[in-house]
Amino acid sequence: MAFQNITIAGTGVLGSQIAYQAALNGFNVTAYDLDVNAAKKRVLALRDSYKQDLDLTDEDFQAGLNNLTFTTELAAAVKDADYVIEALPEKLDLKEEFYKQLSKLAPDKTVFASNSSTMVPSQLVKFADRPTKYLHMHFANKIWKCNVAEIMGTDQTDPAVYQEVVDFAKAIKMVPIEIHKEQPGYVLNALLIPFVVSAMSLWVKGVADPETVDKDWMISTGAPVGPFMMLDDVGLRTTWNIVSGLYAIQHKELFKQIADKLKEKIDAGQEGLESGEGFYKYPHPAFKDPDFLKK
Repeated sequence: MAFQNITIAGTGVLGSQIAYQAALNGFNVTAYDLDVNAAKKRVLALRDSYKQDLDLTDEDFQAGLNNLTFTTELAAAVKDADYVIEALPEKLDLKEEFYKQLSKLAPDKTVFASNSSTMVPSQLVKFADRPTKYLHMHFANKIWKCNVAEIMGTDQTDPAVYQEVVDFAKAIKMVPIEIHKEQPGYVLNALLIPFVVSAMSLWVKGVADPETVDKDWMISTGAPVGPFMMLDDVGLRTTWNIVSGLYAIQHKELFKQIADKLKEKIDAGQEGLESGEGFYKYPHPAFKDPDFLKK
């Protein structure tokens, strides 16, 4: 394995999962975030899920933690990095500043990747100083069980670097989804984002409330979850960033209406599962009622 020292920049919902998954599989991982306490809290919150879904013991989980360190200093985070995965919020100006700073601090050997959900490599590679060592590696939420890694480069990405990232994906127990042509949303979000936008459009237009939309989808398709349950899991702030980005690109009024209504919930502290309330209230959301789909 060409990579040994991994840096995860940003420890939100997905960044924290990527950091722990890599650490659990034996890599030396440094998590970079301006709020180390929040970063540690998110990683520790994964314990029950890993124990339940992967049958990890407390000792197994601790073994992963032993390979993981946290820092608020980017220079310290990347000084020995073989591979940096950026998992910052979906804001172009934020990512631009990050890659410009990273380019000055990272060793020549370091490969850069973004976990961006909505941006393609050609949007960000221009901010990095090493186009042959730049690509995207996108993960699905709950990566320990929804274990795909969508890998997409540019026409400048070195094929050997691309293969190293494919090998890394396998090493952390992901199924690599190799995408050899730029595609907004990769495969997963090219399908998922239109779906959740359609669900949210029903909400903002007053056609049906989130619970009703989820019930209809689950009963009609046999799906285990509905779109608003997914959005709570992902987090409404991430969702707002994505929809705001779509509005900035496409200027569709619907995207603005959705973003504005999401912002109202975020400003009220309703950011999803992590905050205790989003479209549902936790830890006892309505969909946990055994009769949720019967009434």
